[in-house]
Amino acid sequence: MRRLLASSLLLACTPTTPAETPQDESTATSTSEPTSTGTSSDTTQAPTTTTETTGEQPLDYNEQGPHPVGNTRFTLSVGDRDLLVELWYPADPSAGEEALYGRPIEDFVPAGPDHDAFVTLLETLSPAGQIGTRLQTSSAFSAPPADGTFPLVLFSHCHNCVRFSAFTVAERLASHGFVVAAPDHTGNTLFDQLNNMSADIGEEFLLIRLGDMQSLLDALLKSDPAVPALVQNIFDPTKVGVFGHSYGAATAGRLAQEDPRILAAMPIAAPVENPIFPNTHVADIHVPMLSVLAEEDNSIQKIGNNLIKSNFEAANPPVRLVSVADAGHWNFTDICGLTDAFAAGCGDGERQSEPGVAFTYLDIAVGREIAASYALAFFDSTLRNNPDAATFLDAATPTDVVTVDVRE
Repeated sequence: MRRLLASSLLLACTPTTPAETPQDESTATSTSEPTSTGTSSDTTQAPTTTTETTGEQPLDYNEQGPHPVGNTRFTLSVGDRDLLVELWYPADPSAGEEALYGRPIEDFVPAGPDHDAFVTLLETLSPAGQIGTRLQTSSAFSAPPADGTFPLVLFSHCHNCVRFSAFTVAERLASHGFVVAAPDHTGNTLFDQLNNMSADIGEEFLLIRLGDMQSLLDALLKSDPAVPALVQNIFDPTKVGVFGHSYGAATAGRLAQEDPRILAAMPIAAPVENPIFPNTHVADIHVPMLSVLAEEDNSIQKIGNNLIKSNFEAANPPVRLVSVADAGHWNFTDICGLTDAFAAGCGDGERQSEPGVAFTYLDIAVGREIAASYALAFFDSTLRNNPDAATFLDAATPTDVVTVDVRE
């Protein structure tokens, strides 16, 4: 399997999240094998100790945290490319009402032709999109930040996607005291694809994506003038992680391999090491990783999922593999169904594990909840050293949906 990779392995790469509250009635199982340890739980895990976030209350990884969420954006010039960057951060309590009300998703796209095209997409959503695309944010634009400095988590979007394709995960992290920063990878966004100008997937553009992420990290940690004064100096340079979806997962893995500032990496729905990117090697990644696998991933298919499993077995411990039953490639994103390319993961489909068998994908709210909860616990464990986070991570939540494998 390591010698082959379907050309479609990383073609679909964008996250989705519904506007409604994620469901938590489902259950999950955790397994263990000779090379891994796993535990299971029938209930949501509740942390029992205080954390750096509030100093008073333990975290509930399945719920929003004590902070209202703020978001802002800016343009960063990288060579001859301009990157539109979104930031989510813990906001001052005065922003609570505005954050609760939120804004429509189209407000992520500045006025102009791209905004008009995005609104048109929203107006013509397929039934799958109506099920899967989250239409309303839960953040306050340009709200004043909370006092203090916070761990920084970078996000890399998938092929032909957008920086806000996982804003549910970003909001969960920000509400618990993290800053999330995500660039549009100019030349490889949804809008580039709509204009028939998108770059191909491959090592050449992966290096451009890598440069985007490193330049963004430089700008945030070195107080670049492009970064809004509102959020200057709220980033803790000693606590930096990265997550990404699909092509963004491969980007996150390469960044973790190349940049010593990265202390933890969470690739979602794609293998980090695979033949498309011959210079990425999990053996050269020396930080904790948590990979998320969608068991019914019709985008990277069985060969892609087998590579994710191979990555898990070959990676340097500590490493975790979170496998999600009935989930598709876009089940963890906020734009599932926005276009036909993003449909696999919401509504009805055909099992990749049993060709020809029709089924309904995991409830999109549950998929987003799983991504948000495990991202929060993973970065709380790796960047803030909260022992309760490891307890949550090693359990399967929800049971009958999630399987967790661990190599320490």
